[in-house]
Amino acid sequence: MCGCLVVAIGLAFPRVALVLIALLNDRIAQAFNGGLLLPFLGWLMLPYATLTYVCIHWWTGTVHGFAWFFVALAFLVDLGAYGGGWSRRQGLTLRA
Repeated sequence: MCGCLVVAIGLAFPRVALVLIALLNDRIAQAFNGGLLLPFLGWLMLPYATLTYVCIHWWTGTVHGFAWFFVALAFLVDLGAYGGGWSRRQGLTLRA
């Protein structure tokens, strides 16, 4: 089910996409070897990186080589989301 619909939902709402994947199949458990703590922490703190890791693991069977670039890129998107929220709360603006 990690097709176009889940990817489209995942771009806007990564936590919702992770919940849908968890409810509809066991791909998250397979990606994280059956553990619950790491997927939960990923869902809570790094949803884009977790979703990217799960989808890559789903499509290729493992995450290695150049695929880690996409997980790292998703990690940077997560950090950017936190940074953007912080700067808006502080009332900071970027000046050119």
